[in-house]
Amino acid sequence: MSIMNSLKEWWAFDEDAEKASADNPLTPLSDAQKRETFPLLTLAFGWGFLVTGLMMGGLLGAGMPFDQLVQASFLGNSVNFIIGALAGYMGFKTACNSGILFRLTYGRIGAAIPVLLLGLMLIGWQGIVVGAFGTIWSQSAFVVDMLGIEASVSTLEMLFYAIAIIAGLLFTWTTYKGVEGLEKVATPSVLVLIAVGLYAGWSNIHDAGGWAAFKAMSADATKDAGMTLSEGVNLVIGSWIAGAIVMAEYTRFSKKGWVAIAIPFIVLMVSQWFLQILGAFGGIVSGSFDFTGYLLGQGMVIGGIGIIAMSLALWTTGDANLYLPVIQTSSVFRRPQKVMTVICGVLGTILGLGLYQQFMGFINLLAVLTPPLIGAVFVDFYIIHKMSYDGNDVDHMPTINWIALLAYATGAGLAYAHGFGAEEGASALVVWIHGFTSASPDWLIPALLGLWGSMAAYLILYFVASAAGMKVGYANRANV
Repeated sequence: MSIMNSLKEWWAFDEDAEKASADNPLTPLSDAQKRETFPLLTLAFGWGFLVTGLMMGGLLGAGMPFDQLVQASFLGNSVNFIIGALAGYMGFKTACNSGILFRLTYGRIGAAIPVLLLGLMLIGWQGIVVGAFGTIWSQSAFVVDMLGIEASVSTLEMLFYAIAIIAGLLFTWTTYKGVEGLEKVATPSVLVLIAVGLYAGWSNIHDAGGWAAFKAMSADATKDAGMTLSEGVNLVIGSWIAGAIVMAEYTRFSKKGWVAIAIPFIVLMVSQWFLQILGAFGGIVSGSFDFTGYLLGQGMVIGGIGIIAMSLALWTTGDANLYLPVIQTSSVFRRPQKVMTVICGVLGTILGLGLYQQFMGFINLLAVLTPPLIGAVFVDFYIIHKMSYDGNDVDHMPTINWIALLAYATGAGLAYAHGFGAEEGASALVVWIHGFTSASPDWLIPALLGLWGSMAAYLILYFVASAAGMKVGYANRANV
């Protein structure tokens, strides 16, 4: 068979083969496609052990005293957990991935909007992880000495590009194997990550001179930083809101309802909170969230274990982040999952060569644009249809649910204006909305304002449409 014919066969969409695969992006999962509890919970811990949690902890540690940091981390992760639990339970109840759920609310074509936006954001996360992998290895003196290269700026830059590209290809290859490949990476990583994380935390407190000395160091380092509690909470929400919204990608495999709630709890209230605290320890005491740097100072053995642990964390992160947009885009755009894995993996690798340096701006953008995407789905599923979605109706949906798109635009507009309306160059309308929403309580941060705004807008528009005799959303499926 020629190369061209092989490519055509690889690109061709075989609906029956996709439905029969372990990951089945097209229809509700069958009972046989569900997975056992322990591997799912282990995968959840590995997925939650995203190195971005360390980055976020380091960022918060530079901006606010430790006591306030713990509060911001807990509140932000709690919000994400609630959103993740609601999204995750939908996945369990319907056995559908989020791409199907979006189609049931936004319509067959309308769902392309949330899927494209989420896909780009999640691929951006993939890029950040690829960049982090390249940075950690290329800036390690241990690695540079091991390779025997000159530590010049140009050489280290080339090393970064080479390692980042290798990392992106590695993540793509593992994800190409589907959920079974993710489990094989996550399961052996968990114990190593926990052990190294606990040791790194203890090491920082010890180096600071004890708990009291550490807290004093934190207060002194952040006395002029000026990050507010609401700003910290918004950053924490932004760091994981995209993952919370697409929690159904994993919870659809659950055989029991409590597992669908346990997955976001492990991801956000255990893994992420632990990592953010650990990242803050490193940022305050050692000047870096990356525990490989200060562990390398304790000798080659400890340092080598630290690099291996960080690499495992990045590997599970990269795989999990890549799997999410692959399932959504495969479901909505009707392309083979393996094809979308390669496309999303290559895009994430390219972005990883530059996006890592824009981490904070990317987080703020996520916090504004992502939460309103799920608002219409929550209202349509939980309030209007009392959790009665049937994923098999997906091909009978109308093309577009315009009120869902309007609800998203309303929520995203409110969140953007509230968060960025004070910046130079903002339009008059954005400035006016910012002034109007600034009177809201401090806890009504942009992420929550956007979510609640989209939910309220959808509920109002839905009942206006119903009063006018129009059927919209899931109520407008062809077999009603």
